[in-house]
Amino acid sequence: MTSAPFDERLEQILATTAKVFAAKGFHPTTMRDLSRATGMSLAGLYHYIPGKEELLYLIQERCFQRVIAGAASAVSLGTSADDRLERFIRHHVAFFARHMSEMKVLSHEANSLTGKRLADINALKRRYFEMLRGLTSDVESDHAAHHDPHVAAYALFGMMNWIYNWYNPAGPLPPEALAERFAQLFMFGLTSPAPSTASHGG
Repeated sequence: MTSAPFDERLEQILATTAKVFAAKGFHPTTMRDLSRATGMSLAGLYHYIPGKEELLYLIQERCFQRVIAGAASAVSLGTSADDRLERFIRHHVAFFARHMSEMKVLSHEANSLTGKRLADINALKRRYFEMLRGLTSDVESDHAAHHDPHVAAYALFGMMNWIYNWYNPAGPLPPEALAERFAQLFMFGLTSPAPSTASHGG
C-alpha cells in the first residue's frame, strides 16, 4: 500500500481514523492508536498530516463537501418542491448509512476542532442547513402551509442524524430502502397513504 498515490493513501487513513474516533472518541485517541489501526509508523502518519486535529478536520471537511455536492446533484433532478425535498432526504440518509463512522464523528466531535478549522466546518454546516431550510420553505409555500422552515429543517436533521445509534447497514434493510422509508415518513407521516415512488428515480 505504500506505493498508492498520496491522495488515495490519505483517504484510507481518514476512513480508518473515522472508525477509531467513532469507537473511542477524538480526545482519548492517540496518534499511536492511529498508527496501530492504520498499520503505519508514526513518522509515516506525520508524512500525511501534521497532527490529530487535522485528521478530524479532514474527515469532517471531506464528508460535508461530498454530502453537499451529492445533495445538490440529487436536488437538481427534482421536478417539484416536494420531489426536491424527497431527493434531499433520500440522498442524505443513503449517504450516511454508508458512512456511519463519519456520521458519529460529525455528531459527537462537533466542537472538538478549534480556530479556523472549526470556523470552516461551521460554514459548511450552515451551507448544508440552508440548503435544506430552503427546500422545506419551498414545500411549505407550495402547500400554503404556515410552518417555520427552520423548525422543519432542524426536525428533519434530528430524525435523519440519529441512525448511527440503531441502523445496521449489514442488516435486512439496505441503505436505499432506509432512505426511501425516511422520505415517505417525513413527507406523508405514519397514517397518510404515500404515492408510488416508482417515478422518482435515483
